[in-house]
Amino acid sequence: MTIDWTTEFVDQLDWHWTHQARPRLDGLSDAEYLWEPVDGCWSVRPRGEPSPATAVGDGGMTIDYAFDPPQPTPFTSIAWRIAHVVVGVFAARTAGHFGGAPVSYDGWPYAGTAAEALEQLDAAYAAWVTGARGLSTDDLAQPCGPAEGPYAEMPMVTLVLHINREAIHHLAEVACIRDLYAHRARLVSR
Repeated sequence: MTIDWTTEFVDQLDWHWTHQARPRLDGLSDAEYLWEPVDGCWSVRPRGEPSPATAVGDGGMTIDYAFDPPQPTPFTSIAWRIAHVVVGVFAARTAGHFGGAPVSYDGWPYAGTAAEALEQLDAAYAAWVTGARGLSTDDLAQPCGPAEGPYAEMPMVTLVLHINREAIHHLAEVACIRDLYAHRARLVSR
């Protein structure tokens, strides 16, 4: 039996995106998107607004960011998690491996609304999946290269699987935060 590994790996993510992750984002409100359920929450916020971290970004919105985050790692809002998936998971890898525009946390125009964030997410996802579907079995076995810094020698398949894990787990976290938001009146302090 011949297995098309590229299709298997990309379809794993695409199935999750199509049947679970993206449908759970339908109807996301701006209030949910920007909700900070705990003090010190990292989020996306208007430039100049007080931030519990370094605020970076290009445009009217910034993201709370630190290359070495404090411990324990701060809780992050839906806005922060979506921005991370857009910039750090999909767009940076599309730029590094499939000819996308250069991307950085410092230079990204972060979305101030849920609708804007979902547009960015959809575009970044589509670009990553299109690029990943173009990988051959031989491509999957080749080193990732300099775009992956200290992981340059790892095979491309390792990166593809990493992107799957990152997208699946962060978007599941977003779904959980949406559930908490829907039930926030029943949250109790213990």
